[in-house]
Amino acid sequence: MSIITTTTTTTTHTYSIPTSRLVNSAAGNVFAMPSENEERQPFFGAMGCMSAIVFTCFGAAYGTAKSGVGISAMGVLRPDLIVKNIIPVIMAGIIAIYGLVVSVLISNNLGQGTTLFANFIQLGAGLSVGLAGLAAGFAIGIVGDAGVRGTAQQPRLFVGMILILIFAEVLGLYGLIVALLMNSRAGDAKC
Repeated sequence: MSIITTTTTTTTHTYSIPTSRLVNSAAGNVFAMPSENEERQPFFGAMGCMSAIVFTCFGAAYGTAKSGVGISAMGVLRPDLIVKNIIPVIMAGIIAIYGLVVSVLISNNLGQGTTLFANFIQLGAGLSVGLAGLAAGFAIGIVGDAGVRGTAQQPRLFVGMILILIFAEVLGLYGLIVALLMNSRAGDAKC
């Protein structure tokens, strides 16, 4: 341990810093480098975990609500089509499962011993699936609402609605794949 004393015009401060963290500059100044495992590092991994579940749930909630309103409006005129047209609500719920999977995987790797690199990778993975799920949920909600209302008037629109919903769902799947790839690399940290 090294003791460093700094004095200003009014106060004197004394710090105890491990010598392994001290670096001499060319000008003769001594700087303390941060340690590899700061207490704040797991915060970024926790934010990735939170981002994964929160943003995908926002997307799923919007998709469910928007599609549900369309189903309710359509059900007044054509109650026989309610069960057939519930597919957008189911697809919106699947988006939240993507976030849950990534959130659980990230939370299994959280801890004090993780590196800053791993925690930033976990943050990126959470944001990847979260924001992709949010976008997919918005797309599913808007397409589901319009598609369900249109299917009540023209039943041949059902196939087109399903195809568009599949492409909207794939947006969330892309985020899930990228998040899983990123999270698998979080353990490869060498810094």
